[in-house]
Amino acid sequence: MAVYFFYGDEEFNIEQEINKLKKGLDKSFLEMSLKTYDNPKFADLIAILRSQPMMFGKMLVIIKAESYFKTAFDDKELKQIEQALEDNNDNLDIVFAAEYPRNEGKKPDSRKKFFKILSKYNTKEFASIPTYKTAELENWIKKQAKSKDIEIEPEAASAMVVQIGNNLRELDGELEKLKLFLYPVKKVTKENVKNLCISNEDLFAFSDFLMQGEKDSALLEYRKLLEKKYVLEIVAALQTMIRRWITLKAKSAKCSAFELSKLTGQHEYVVKLNLQKLKNTTLKDLVKLKQNLTEAEIKIKSGKSLSPEKEVEDVLFR
Repeated sequence: MAVYFFYGDEEFNIEQEINKLKKGLDKSFLEMSLKTYDNPKFADLIAILRSQPMMFGKMLVIIKAESYFKTAFDDKELKQIEQALEDNNDNLDIVFAAEYPRNEGKKPDSRKKFFKILSKYNTKEFASIPTYKTAELENWIKKQAKSKDIEIEPEAASAMVVQIGNNLRELDGELEKLKLFLYPVKKVTKENVKNLCISNEDLFAFSDFLMQGEKDSALLEYRKLLEKKYVLEIVAALQTMIRRWITLKAKSAKCSAFELSKLTGQHEYVVKLNLQKLKNTTLKDLVKLKQNLTEAEIKIKSGKSLSPEKEVEDVLFR
């Protein structure tokens, strides 16, 4: 039996660490040997910790535990939790995972007794890499590329940081796409990144034309984006970008470019560039654009749209 405590605001790394543990399970019995619980109540938590694996070998239990650091257990309950962890079955691995919003600096309160109990076991913090730590981000990209059996040139890694930011899941997705598009070539260049990776500039060019009422140019940019990504990936990327732009418009009067970089997870250079381009765009228009995208996304995901690409066109260009 092993107990793990993973926490932080880089959920991609937490997921990767849990995936390593999943590899130790028998794939034929995953339905029985892998269980996930979302902040179960105390009585249920104790029952889970005392679970007895059946005849299928090792069992892995994942417990999402964010709320446990907001409402405290009493001393009696903590004692039972501590005892249950100490007495657990040798074939049962338990992961407590506490994920927090990116770039907000939140983490569980280390003063709480519950934190101190978990920290006696395999504890690891997974914090997002700040956008200003470009060297660290570039090193992560190089290592992740190597794990996918591709090599990325230093200038290409730098370009990915500027274009995409510090979201490791997005960076990983773009590396996977580069691998597929370039096969059998295994070296990624700066030009590859520029031509194949969806960037802040790609998204901004599209939305910039749209906000200015230049619908023909906006439609052309949208169709260029469709050459790089599936429509729902574009919508998701745009939703992320627009949330960032809304933050920039709402906070720019009170925050420096460095502070805005931390809030949005974008490179400081990109923040300054976007602030300049957002000068003639109102917060109201950005919110409206986000609402339109959400409307299209719901229709596509619910199967109510026969042509997802056309659905987005109709909503954005109506």
